[in-house]
Amino acid sequence: MPSPQQTPANTSVPHDRRPVVCPTREDEVAAAGSEVIGGPVGRRARLGIDVLTPVRVVALVAIGVFALGMVQKLPCYNWAWFRGAASQYTHACYSDIPHLFVARGFSDGLIPYFDRIPGDMQYLEYPVLTGLFMQVAAWLTPGFGDLQQREQMYWMVNAGMLLVCTAVIAVCVARTHRRRPWDALLVALAPAFALTATINWDLLAIALTAAAMLMWSRGRALAFGVLLGLATAAKLYPFLLLGPLLVLCWRAGKWREFAVALLGTAGAWLVVNLPVMVLAPEGWKRFYVFSQERSVDFGSFWLILSQRFGLDVRIETVNTAASVLMLLACAGIAALALAAPRRPRFAQLAFLVVAAFILTNKVYSPQYVLWLIPLAALARPRWRSFLVWQACEVAYFLGIWMYLVYVTTEHKQGLPQDGYHLAIALHLAGTLYLCAMVVRDVLRPGRDSVRLDGSDDPSGGVLDGAEDVFTVGRAARAGREARVEQRGGPAGAATAARRAEGAV
Repeated sequence: MPSPQQTPANTSVPHDRRPVVCPTREDEVAAAGSEVIGGPVGRRARLGIDVLTPVRVVALVAIGVFALGMVQKLPCYNWAWFRGAASQYTHACYSDIPHLFVARGFSDGLIPYFDRIPGDMQYLEYPVLTGLFMQVAAWLTPGFGDLQQREQMYWMVNAGMLLVCTAVIAVCVARTHRRRPWDALLVALAPAFALTATINWDLLAIALTAAAMLMWSRGRALAFGVLLGLATAAKLYPFLLLGPLLVLCWRAGKWREFAVALLGTAGAWLVVNLPVMVLAPEGWKRFYVFSQERSVDFGSFWLILSQRFGLDVRIETVNTAASVLMLLACAGIAALALAAPRRPRFAQLAFLVVAAFILTNKVYSPQYVLWLIPLAALARPRWRSFLVWQACEVAYFLGIWMYLVYVTTEHKQGLPQDGYHLAIALHLAGTLYLCAMVVRDVLRPGRDSVRLDGSDDPSGGVLDGAEDVFTVGRAARAGREARVEQRGGPAGAATAARRAEGAV
């Protein structure tokens, strides 16, 4: 007898009353991996009644894996950060945090955006909320000891604050899909998450974005907008989520909710930025000027074009070309959203648009994978494809440090340029592979693991179960017919799903 969450008739049960989905029952890779801890969950297992609820387990696992990532940085913490560049690259434990403590004036008590920094940078090149995060960490760092000890303590304080962000991310992802909290283990156990979590301050923006998506899944458009605005004040990429939301609300006719979310985003971003914008305009705009002036850098396909093929990649040319490619990608995602046989889930389009931004950008830093991990867990909670992608990212993580060893050592030890280009191609291909899997799920909604139990869009908030009011293409018309037939019961739903997929 099939389990309740696998029974088509279960679609008539309200979402809040359906049982929690167990990955070991629907994912063969998760089932195989569970043998380490006793095997898949049995049919008679009692779920969700113990002290260790799924959300708490996910949070504890995330904290534990984050701690392992801190241990991985131990050689740098003890000595490699302070004995030349090559040592920190050899041990693959580099972090911006201790270096910028000195280079951006925090060790000297300078206030970001207001005090000029000695050197070419002039002002802190981070968005305002991230700058505040860095400054709070500096205030919490003890002022005694020599400079090396203060750098170590600054990194440790930041690591503690980023650990809080990690717990927030894990909890928010676990609660976004009410019936699928275990999908957040993809975030908690992601090896690239542990390896890159303390390279920079990205986790602040990611935590705010994850909280925003949780609020949207609960139908709280204003709270979503406020949190997304705060996330955008910490890092630029979160505002991209408004694009998928616009297209989905357009298809579902939810203009009021989108307007509330947009106003909340703009208002929260302005409240954070306006004081610095007015009182320290030169410092405030440094991030935006630096983003435009930054040359082609590590991890991007632009670097391969420059180094391997000798193409002219002037900053202005790359900025224009990257913008055009991003706009084309967004147009393709919008067309996909409006013409799909069934309205895509919010998390699917959010993942695609952020991935497009990273892939077309002139820099793809190792920690940028953090932006995608929570979105990937919500967009396609399948362990095989997720682990393939993570393997590519771990390979790149090792590749970039070995390449930096090669270019910073006299005897050219490490990974030569050709090998580094292969590492770049591998991690770009891994991201493209996961994008392709998400697109396939959108075009074939009957194979989307989140929708196997009859769910529509658990992270969609007001979009969940909403009727379409605007669609394009034959596939979308087939989708409308499918929803009509689904009202006829499980048999009609299966026939409708096949018809909708056949129209693609």
